[in-house]
Amino acid sequence: MATQNVVSSSLVLVYNNGFDTNGKPITKAKSYRNVKPTATPDQLVSAAQAISGLQSKIVEAIDRRDSLEVLA
Repeated sequence: MATQNVVSSSLVLVYNNGFDTNGKPITKAKSYRNVKPTATPDQLVSAAQAISGLQSKIVEAIDRRDSLEVLA
């Protein structure tokens, strides 16, 4: 049976960066690497809130991206 291991994890904050000429929202993403793979969703939200408090832009989304290694 195959198993998987988390190799690395990142926290990604998606910011509202205004609107284009057609009125559609523009978003920009900022990635924060070296997140502990054992970090809970509550801990990630707390970190995202602390980081967003230093920004003037509004956070649209908080994402976690994990890179996995599959072992056979």
